Amino acid sequence: MPIRIILVEDQRIVREGLIALLEDEPEIEIVGEAPDGAEAVELYQRMRPDVVLMDLQMPRVDGPEATRQIRAIDSAARILVLTTYGTDEFIFKALRAGARGYLLKDASADELIAAIRAVAAGKTQLAPEIAARLVVGVSEGGQESLTPRELEVLTLMGQGRSNAEIADALTIAPRTVKVHVQNILGKLGASNRTEAVSLAVRQQLITLG
Repeated sequence: MPIRIILVEDQRIVREGLIALLEDEPEIEIVGEAPDGAEAVELYQRMRPDVVLMDLQMPRVDGPEATRQIRAIDSAARILVLTTYGTDEFIFKALRAGARGYLLKDASADELIAAIRAVAAGKTQLAPEIAARLVVGVSEGGQESLTPRELEVLTLMGQGRSNAEIADALTIAPRTVKVHVQNILGKLGASNRTEAVSLAVRQQLITLG
């Protein structure tokens, strides 16, 4: 089955370029396009795609707000940001809204397709330069250290594993995994799993790939 995606981009020429780039990929099917976040939310409700390719700066409803609204409709929604903006403000806004990936528009076609595959598979996908820009909210000196078990859980989170999959891999109860995840978020000062993984990469606690 192909990966069903919708494109959310306010610039028509960019949308057409993405369509031209992706339509020849047999594993990807473009099932809709939207010029702004408001239409993106409506389109998501109708189409329920596997991946949303989301721009950030758009009229009416911007990318982070559209991401938040879509995740409110479907907490499992997989949203990959594709933007020209690589500043901390935009990165954190998108990740806190629930984006699973963040890619810049100067990425190659192969990088974009690989990111779509990864996000469709439930993994976190960040451009290296984006991971490098993430800043920890607390000083390293004052941050509580992660336990060895929490580092194991964090490493598996970085591989895109669900709580159930982590529980199976470590032979522990899913409820225990949930406690570890909450502890990890608290210690790293992260608001969600994606941000926690990003911060962990920044601190070189784990490596992706």
